[in-house]
Amino acid sequence: MNHAAEVARQLLEIKAVQLKPQEPFTWASGMLSPIYCDNRIALSYPAVRTFLKNCLAETAGSFGPFDVVAGVATAGIAHGALVADKLDLPFIYVRSSAKGHGRRNLIEGEVKTGQRVLVVEDLISTGGSCLAAAEALEEAGCTVVGVLAIFQYEFAKARNAFEAKNLPFQTISGYSALVQEAVKTGYINETDQKILEQWRENPEGWGALFA
Repeated sequence: MNHAAEVARQLLEIKAVQLKPQEPFTWASGMLSPIYCDNRIALSYPAVRTFLKNCLAETAGSFGPFDVVAGVATAGIAHGALVADKLDLPFIYVRSSAKGHGRRNLIEGEVKTGQRVLVVEDLISTGGSCLAAAEALEEAGCTVVGVLAIFQYEFAKARNAFEAKNLPFQTISGYSALVQEAVKTGYINETDQKILEQWRENPEGWGALFA
């Protein structure tokens, strides 16, 4: 089942995703953006949290059999753990960098050579964090069956990066579905929609409009 529109609607409703075409956000990279996504907010809404968990667990089946679910630190940890619990599978998570003390782990949890792992992330922008996590798991002797996330910006850069690694990925919603739902519900008007489409076509150059 395609849950993209309903996922988008619920994310907008709880303000996990916000659209401000006229007053853009500034991302950590310094890039201006008309959208800001923080799916961790969904964890505070039990009904939404359960809906997302069920959608992710259902979509996970399209990757074929796997033994372990791995969350990407930090935002993917909670959602990954929920999916693992729903599927009654072991859970691990991958840090962005190894700990500086103790066993200096990069991967937390029990990892066994030969395990098939599904990586879960909350958001895919360029795909960098997911691919780094997948690489760490492969270096640990695992086979990564793919990456599953709640939302993606649908950047060509991400698609090309995953294709270059021959790694499949899926999300349960994305930018196109979000914009369509925002128009449908009256969250944005036609002018805002055009601005959002311009950003989608040229996200890095779009900020020049506000210079």
